[in-house]
Amino acid sequence: MSLTSLTAVGLAAKIRRGEVSVEEAVKDSMMQIQKKEPDIHGFVTVDEQGAFGQAKEVQKKISSGALTGPLAGVPVAVKDNLCTKGLLTTCSSKMLSDFVPFYTAEAVERLKKAGAVVIGKTNMDEFAMGSTTETSYYGPTRNPWNLNHVPGGSSGGSCAAVAAEECVYALGSDTGGSIRQPSAFCGVTGIKPTYGTVSRYGLIAYGSSLDQIGPVAKNVEDCAAVLEVISGHDPKDSTSIRREDTDFLSALTGDVKGMKIGIPRDYFGEGLDLQMKEAVLKAASVLQDMGAVLEEFDLSLTEYAIPAYYVIACAEASSNLERFDGIKYGFRAKQFEGLHDMYKKTRSEGFGAEVKRRILLGSFVLSSGYYDAYYLKALRTKALIKKAFDEAFAKYDVILGPAAPAAAPEIGESLKDPIQMYLGDIYTVAVNLAGLPGISVPAGTDRQGLPIGIQFIGDCFQEKKIIRAAYAFEQTREYERCPYACGKEGAGE
Repeated sequence: MSLTSLTAVGLAAKIRRGEVSVEEAVKDSMMQIQKKEPDIHGFVTVDEQGAFGQAKEVQKKISSGALTGPLAGVPVAVKDNLCTKGLLTTCSSKMLSDFVPFYTAEAVERLKKAGAVVIGKTNMDEFAMGSTTETSYYGPTRNPWNLNHVPGGSSGGSCAAVAAEECVYALGSDTGGSIRQPSAFCGVTGIKPTYGTVSRYGLIAYGSSLDQIGPVAKNVEDCAAVLEVISGHDPKDSTSIRREDTDFLSALTGDVKGMKIGIPRDYFGEGLDLQMKEAVLKAASVLQDMGAVLEEFDLSLTEYAIPAYYVIACAEASSNLERFDGIKYGFRAKQFEGLHDMYKKTRSEGFGAEVKRRILLGSFVLSSGYYDAYYLKALRTKALIKKAFDEAFAKYDVILGPAAPAAAPEIGESLKDPIQMYLGDIYTVAVNLAGLPGISVPAGTDRQGLPIGIQFIGDCFQEKKIIRAAYAFEQTREYERCPYACGKEGAGE
């Protein structure tokens, strides 16, 4: 069994005890990547030379006692929309295919200070716009559980890499479910923290009021350990919040006695796969047996979450992506006549179909005559959705529901109908609109052998409650390694 099959906390403990070296951990990750990447395609860039250089420096600090944290020496993969100094950061796009930043994202910097070794950048939907990791300029990532299926998105590369045991844990970003949904599809755990908990400095923006960076790992403990490291106020990010309650590992009690858990009836309507419903209800039953108080309730405005989200997200994307014009950095068209022609050709050739679709939608809803009809209405809807959650959290500690309507679809299916792909975010986008924390944890597999994930949602700044509930549920079942990670090559082919 490889070192990458261990948890992050478990591997760090071995390194601290001197049972394995940081260099051995990096070497093992590189071996797994070399072996599995032709099938999975979870990475855009693998920094082998840089990783071994980091490993030597980290090992010295661990040996001297300067680094003793729960992640010291453990290799990490980083989603390719997080800037890394001197290392290619492409956003899986043609537009930034040669972009090498001169600074590192704050979340990545904090991991490095804690002793993490960055081994590479993971594949994603282009500019994080997609739910399947099929819109990447570098080609799709495949789900390790079945290579004919998608890993979810947009953090599909990070989730697939963890599931395939190419790395022990990874960072992703979540704008409308982009950590939680692919975590569910790949049978791993992922947390989207409260908006403002993790600095967005160095994250290439999609929807600035919605984006949050978070961890992807094999279990809740690892996610809590990573979140503890990357959380905290950052003066470089004006939306960053000062918090004193970021000791998330303290929430791993396994005790849910008396915890009030609400289950929205709205989540069990048309479109939810029966096996997903059964998984949520089974999880509810398990938690009830452990002493939690379960209750069904009506969470209003659920049907308005998708339209409100896509209006707001696309409007912000339209604004954020204005900077990619061929002038300052990134791709520039080779043949053009004059400045305006250069703008048009650069953006026409540099952006993919899904990114263009969202820019057009965003520009439309922000245009004169439609601003009030669409964008302002979406903002009002967002406020009403937050109010509905506030009313729910006045009664319940956490909300339990599915992370996705069904298990991972086959590659190519979602791209045939973008609307269906958008509707697949029905259970995740409201969490971003309201700025809430959410965690997706594995809850078994469906009849095809594909993972099923459930989601715990908490009130603002209540990560400890969702971690506590998720950890308690996790303790009732073994971590299921995917067949591919266990050495069954070509799973699903």
